[in-house]
Amino acid sequence: MTSSSSSSGTRRNDVRNLSIIAHVDHGKTTLVDGLLRVCRVFRENQQVAERFLDSNDQERERGITIYAKNIALNYGGVKLNVIDTPGHADFGGEVERILSMCDGALLLVDAYEGPMPQTRFVLQKAFLHGLKVMVVVNKIDRPDARPHDVLDEVFDLFCELDASDEQLEFPVVYCSARDGFAALEPDGERRGLEVMLDEMLKHIPGPEVKPDEPFRCQVTKIDYDRYVGRVAVGRVRSGSLEAGAPVAVTRPDAAPRIMPAKQLQVFEAMQRVDVPRVQAGDVAALIGLDNVAIGDTVCDAEHPDPLPVVPIDEPTVSMVFSVNDGPFGGKVGEFVTSRHIRDRLHREALHNVALRVDEGPTAESVKVSGRGVMHLGVVVETMRREGYEFCVSRPEVILKEFDGKLHEPVERLVVNVPEANSGKAMELIGQRRGEMIDMSQRGNLQTISFRVPARGLLGLRTRLLTATNGEATMYHVFHGWEPFKGEIATRTRGVLIAMETEAATAYALNALKDRGTLFVDPGTACYEGMIVGEHSRDNDLDVNVSRKKQLTNMRAAGSDDNVHLPPARTFTVEEALEYIADDELVEFTPKDIRLRKRALNETERRRQARAARDRARSGTTASR
Repeated sequence: MTSSSSSSGTRRNDVRNLSIIAHVDHGKTTLVDGLLRVCRVFRENQQVAERFLDSNDQERERGITIYAKNIALNYGGVKLNVIDTPGHADFGGEVERILSMCDGALLLVDAYEGPMPQTRFVLQKAFLHGLKVMVVVNKIDRPDARPHDVLDEVFDLFCELDASDEQLEFPVVYCSARDGFAALEPDGERRGLEVMLDEMLKHIPGPEVKPDEPFRCQVTKIDYDRYVGRVAVGRVRSGSLEAGAPVAVTRPDAAPRIMPAKQLQVFEAMQRVDVPRVQAGDVAALIGLDNVAIGDTVCDAEHPDPLPVVPIDEPTVSMVFSVNDGPFGGKVGEFVTSRHIRDRLHREALHNVALRVDEGPTAESVKVSGRGVMHLGVVVETMRREGYEFCVSRPEVILKEFDGKLHEPVERLVVNVPEANSGKAMELIGQRRGEMIDMSQRGNLQTISFRVPARGLLGLRTRLLTATNGEATMYHVFHGWEPFKGEIATRTRGVLIAMETEAATAYALNALKDRGTLFVDPGTACYEGMIVGEHSRDNDLDVNVSRKKQLTNMRAAGSDDNVHLPPARTFTVEEALEYIADDELVEFTPKDIRLRKRALNETERRRQARAARDRARSGTTASR
């Protein structure tokens, strides 16, 4: 091991542990593809898909990174442990724990967009971990690239986040990850990505290690292997460990558990390989540790000394998972009971550290809290694809009390919108209690920043796209807790509710198409209490979607073929969760997403509505 002395310990020069952090869609995973090629991980004639590390189906479909991934590259005799992290703030739990394994970070910024809300989020986390940050201005081949202005904006962001004088002297590389070139100046000589790797080795320090102290390694990631079970991944802080040696698994609030580390692995390229020994500075995988969890410290068996658990930002949104009790419940899903749902969610919480699972309001339900609707939506979609069937309530923002006053989470929202539509966007966000804090012009686009209650973001994206003819983009990140800002009007229209359990007919839907927007097509199986459309007015309306035309010798059976209906509106997981009201649920099965009322029977819904009005009336009378 090559090492150099430092005032606080020893640094390894043959290893670099770094993460790539950025706002979503600024090119992190594409850059990793380029680095893999430069380090000749792939054969010359090997066909490799774009965004190779986005191997999860949802990552490819959504075009974003959801899970942090480790790879190891060898360049110039140095091993580079590189971690591709998510760029969306909803998956910030992945970023926070992974950064604790690193000594440096590559901050990737789009040469046109510049720093965005999630750029601020990930950079702030990097500073909290004391990482050396190297700035990479990507996509400088864009016709509208403005690298000099972007660099000034990055410097201003460093200052806003109270970067030290040393951190303000950050190295900069300009590149196009897609085309595989890099330069030290925007107009400088364009060479291969080796330029970036050379700068990494020059500016990112090696890990600080304590080789003579007892072994300690904090678990920051849990992988699963069908043959060996749970695999604990973390960076070795001190000492060394031989395969098969006993270790103590502990944390500050728990007693140590002694067990053997049966197998040790390190990362090579995109795989884990067995090694007889790991040492301080390595990113290692430990196999054979029963019930190990993220945050645990694996120590020398004779010196159990746990490290502090890495703090994770608390969840801001919660919703309730429950058994599907509708007429179609259990017909499609493989796992349908409350025990199946509860066990799966608890397993998810073991490695999804920003997720919290608690008991629900009833014995058949589970309350799940997360960073945002997308964070929870990914969990829902994953369970659907695994064969689970369940119902989910409307997401609710988590409120807290500080000094006896109710506070709510507030998000920093940035909207990019054509100037002609900026007024509509500002009006819509203002209705959601949004406060504008900044506005700037970039070409024909206006970039507007707001502070908005997290409640106001539910369903905002769809309405914003509708108001701006699909030309607006929005990004948000958690800003802080502020006093409760009052009621916010969300959905202003009622829904159309099926009256019978039968398939929808073209004849019935054709008669209803002027009543609002339909959610079902002819032939769709419907049931009483299922939401089949959006009403054009603000009240709910019970409708018969299965009504058939009475045939006479003046009406032909095939005349329904001439009915022309608009396409039914479909929902993604997140859109469905954001659409429903408090008295509604989303029913998820491996094949379908259905919206429904909690109370399926019309008489029961009327009784509940009457009781709610009576409670509100009595409350008003009491207050007077």
